[in-house]
Amino acid sequence: MHDHIIKNAQLINEGKIFTADVLMRKGHIERIDPTIDVDYKVNEVKADGLYLIPGIIDDQVHFREPGLTHKATIYTEAKVGIAGGVTSFMEMPNTNPPALSKELLEAKYEIGRLTSLANYSFYMGVSNDNFDNVINEVREQSRKETRDIAGLKIFMGSSTGNMLVDNESVLEKIFAESTLLIATHCEDEATIKRNSEYYIGKYGDKLDASYHPIIRDEEACYKSSSFASGLAKKYNTRLHILHISTAKEVELFDNTKPLKEKRITAEACVHHMWFDADDYARLGNKIKCNPAIKAKGNKEAILAALLDNKIDVIATDHAPHTAEEKAKPYLSAPAGLPLIQHSLNIMLELYHQKKITLEKIIEKMCHAPADCFGVYERGYLREGYHADVVLFDTTTQWKVATDNILYKCGWSPFEGYDFTSKVHHTFVNGNWVYKNGAFDESQKGQRLLFQ
Repeated sequence: MHDHIIKNAQLINEGKIFTADVLMRKGHIERIDPTIDVDYKVNEVKADGLYLIPGIIDDQVHFREPGLTHKATIYTEAKVGIAGGVTSFMEMPNTNPPALSKELLEAKYEIGRLTSLANYSFYMGVSNDNFDNVINEVREQSRKETRDIAGLKIFMGSSTGNMLVDNESVLEKIFAESTLLIATHCEDEATIKRNSEYYIGKYGDKLDASYHPIIRDEEACYKSSSFASGLAKKYNTRLHILHISTAKEVELFDNTKPLKEKRITAEACVHHMWFDADDYARLGNKIKCNPAIKAKGNKEAILAALLDNKIDVIATDHAPHTAEEKAKPYLSAPAGLPLIQHSLNIMLELYHQKKITLEKIIEKMCHAPADCFGVYERGYLREGYHADVVLFDTTTQWKVATDNILYKCGWSPFEGYDFTSKVHHTFVNGNWVYKNGAFDESQKGQRLLFQ
C-alpha cells in the first residue's frame, strides 16, 4: 500500500466546494488542507482542478453470484462499479441459492473477501419460511458494537425463487421483532397478477415492453409501499423503501427531520430519474425493470422529492442480464438493467441540464447512504475516515460504446449516448485501484461495518 497526496483538487464535501490537498496514509485520510507538503516519500497525484469526492456507496445492486454467474459476478461488477466511482456496495440476496441463512450469507461474504475490489456488504433475505434464521441473525447483530451486514431484504412483490413474502403474519412478526434495517421491494403482487391476466388475455403474445408500466402500475407500487410504511409506523421499525418509481409514493415520506432521525427512508434509482415510458419505443426490454419505469411525470416528481429530501439516497438497482435473455419476447424477458458503471455520469448529465447541483449529487450518493445505514467511517471526506475517494471532471465528452462497456453482460441502455463527464481515478482504502482505464487489482476491498 502506497501513501498518496492529491494536489489542487476541487473537493465536493458536506455541501461545499473548495480547493485543497488531501493526504492519504495507511488506507485513511490523514490530512485535508489548502496546501500539504511532507518530508517523506509519497506518491503525488496532480488533480489540476479535477473534482474530488468521497467514494459512492450504492445501497442496492444485484451481482448475481452465486448461481447466476453467466450474467455477472461479484468480481466483475464490483470492478465495473469502481470505474464509475462506486467504492462500496450492498448486494441483494436473490441469488441461487438465495441468502436465506447465516451460512449462505457468510458464503457470499467469503466471495467478496476473495474477489471484490470494492468494499462490500450483503443483505440477508427474508422468505415466508425462514423466520427463525432471520431473528437469530437480528439478535446476533444486535449484540455487536458494529454490525457487519447491511440489513434484511424483503421482496413484498416481484422476486425470483421462493423470496416473495406475501404472508402477512410473517411480515407482522418480522417488522415487530427486527432491530435491523429492513429494505423492501414494494409492489402489490395481487394487483400485478390481475393486470397481467387482463392484458395477456386481451393481447397475448403481442404484448411488448410498453405495457410494462401499465401492468406494474402506480397502484401496485403505492398499495405495497403504504402497507410497508404502516407496518413500520405500527412497530417503530427501521424501514428503507427501495427504488421509488411513482409520484404518488412520494407523499409517504417526510422531510421535516434530519436523515439520521428518520425511521422510514426512501431510495431513488438513476434509471427512474432518467428514462420514462416514452423510451420503451426505442429501448424495449432493455429498460424493462421492476418496479417499472413509468410516465414522465413520475420521474420529475422523484427528482423533486430527492431535492427536497423526501427521498434520501440515490442508488442503481444494478441488475444485469445477458443480451440474449433481454432479446426474448416481452413476457419471457427478465427485468433489470446494468447501471453501476454509469450512475455518476447519469447524475452529472442532470447537473449539466441544471436539474441538480454537484453538492446535492454527492450528498445523495455518498453522504446520505452512509448516514442512512450507519456506514462506519465512509461516505465523507474527513480526516480519519477510510480513503475511498474519486476524481472526475465535468468537461470530457465520451461516447458509450461496446469497447468501453465493462459489464460482464456486455451491453448498456446508454450505448451510443455522449456523456460530458468522466471518472479519472478511484481509490479504495487508499489503494489506487482505477486510473484512466487501468486497474490495480493487488488489494481487495473491505467488509463494511455499520454503527
